[in-house]
Amino acid sequence: MQKVDVLNKISKNGIMAVIRGNSEEVAYKTAISCIVGGIRGIEVTFTAPNADKIISRIKGDYPNEEELCVGAGTVLDPISARIAIMAGADFIVSPSFSKDVALICNLYQIPYMPGCMTVTEIQTAMSYGADIVKVFPGKVLGKDFVSAVKAPLPQVNIMPTGGVSLDNMKDWFDKGVVAVGAGSNLTAPAENGDYDKVIANAREYCREFDEIKSAKVQ
Repeated sequence: MQKVDVLNKISKNGIMAVIRGNSEEVAYKTAISCIVGGIRGIEVTFTAPNADKIISRIKGDYPNEEELCVGAGTVLDPISARIAIMAGADFIVSPSFSKDVALICNLYQIPYMPGCMTVTEIQTAMSYGADIVKVFPGKVLGKDFVSAVKAPLPQVNIMPTGGVSLDNMKDWFDKGVVAVGAGSNLTAPAENGDYDKVIANAREYCREFDEIKSAKVQ
């Protein structure tokens, strides 16, 4: 998948499900539940056991799903990044910016989305080729941070993660973000094995995003 295609799909999909889990099976089932619910952006964090295998499994399950983007999150170093890329990751996400991770992602033409919380970090990430910057933690920085950053850097593509919910998702998009990362507010029922609830949550997120898109078109 070409880098520009992945970036376009992330923007089109609008929602990135952040997948964690205390076992490979829990994380895998959580990811599948989000996909069944309609979400097409899946970030499997490297805090989940065998995250690279989970990525491979998901991609193997959906070989013909053109809109699906499956990547790796919580990638802290270039070795982990390469492992994820070799497993088929479409993108790499980090909680912070790493020059070494940026360089290896550029080498393989894989989108890199580092976590940033200052204008200096965002500018540095962009200079190393980050096409989308993850504002993290979103709950701490707040939605007004987006407009504050976009004043001097209108060209930056922002994806907030941390604290995004059904109740505030529209507010984030109104501020001009390109996508949102949804974590525990979306996937928490999986901790109790309630994957049907995760599917229901995913459908609600997708429904809300569709309404946001429709309102912008009008």
